[in-house]
Amino acid sequence: MIGALALAFSVAALPVAAGAGSGITFNQDYLEDLFIPREFKIDDIPAVFSHVFAALPAQVNVYPTENYYYFSFLHGGVSYSGNFRLDVRDRDEGILHFVYFNQAEAWNSELTVQYRALSLADGVKVEKLRDLVYRVEYGGKSTVFALNDLREVTPPPDKLAPGETFIGPVFDESGLQFYLLFHGEEKRFTYVLNEAAPPAERLLAYSDTDSDILLGMRTGFAFYKDRFQDRKILIGVYAGNVENNNFLDGPFDQLPDNFLKGDELRQAILTLYPELKDEIDRLGNFKEQEGRVLINPYINYSFLSELEEFHKCADSGLDRVGFYRCLQPSEGQ
Repeated sequence: MIGALALAFSVAALPVAAGAGSGITFNQDYLEDLFIPREFKIDDIPAVFSHVFAALPAQVNVYPTENYYYFSFLHGGVSYSGNFRLDVRDRDEGILHFVYFNQAEAWNSELTVQYRALSLADGVKVEKLRDLVYRVEYGGKSTVFALNDLREVTPPPDKLAPGETFIGPVFDESGLQFYLLFHGEEKRFTYVLNEAAPPAERLLAYSDTDSDILLGMRTGFAFYKDRFQDRKILIGVYAGNVENNNFLDGPFDQLPDNFLKGDELRQAILTLYPELKDEIDRLGNFKEQEGRVLINPYINYSFLSELEEFHKCADSGLDRVGFYRCLQPSEGQ
């Protein structure tokens, strides 16, 4: 069972949140929520955690593959965003990561960032029920976090070019899904759109005269039609979304952590950056500092015209190696 069949099974097995499905939001709800006074102080991490955790249903579905469960709320006229995270590195040790921050916009700066790794010492109990399913208890309430089970998702043969290996499936918080691929000899990562997954975007040709470049109407993700394989390669995301750290900032922050086999991601990274040999773990996290190696083989564009640089990739004179090199930011932009 692969592709859409596996995804359909994993999604069907998870309950849909109450009220979900209509796709309709109302300004009335937004305004009335804006005016509700909050009883907690925004810099009181336990109080904010208690407020958000209390709003969770009995079970939630964590779709993004780096295991973030995102939320947002209003407080004092300001929008805040944040997430709970059951990190593959320490969730079995009873750790739940919790962070929130004021929502970044082009006209303001990030004023508040609050983070804490919560455990039994904070009254938070994390219990593994089975693979990819965890129960979190706090203050007499419990919620089951069902992580997205994509273990059976693999790319069809026509989605891999010769020499490429499949690193793992990526479920981005935008709703789009990808196959993360790596070519060792050519030293390149590639995000290929998983078209077997349920559609979450409408792709349009860049122009009437250019159908090689496709743009997502909702996400702004830009894709290039592969000349040699039946697939669409991610070549760009909108820079404003990256700067605002929103759901449309690209799949660099949704690596397939739950599905990595051994040391393969680390070895792929070291093929590109051998100088990091003693600095990163098997997930590409830095050992001595926060953060991880960015895997973003696409551009962050501010203007659509920047995508026109990829027109040269359609040059019939380019061989397979030259074509894929053209799509890489370091060489293709």
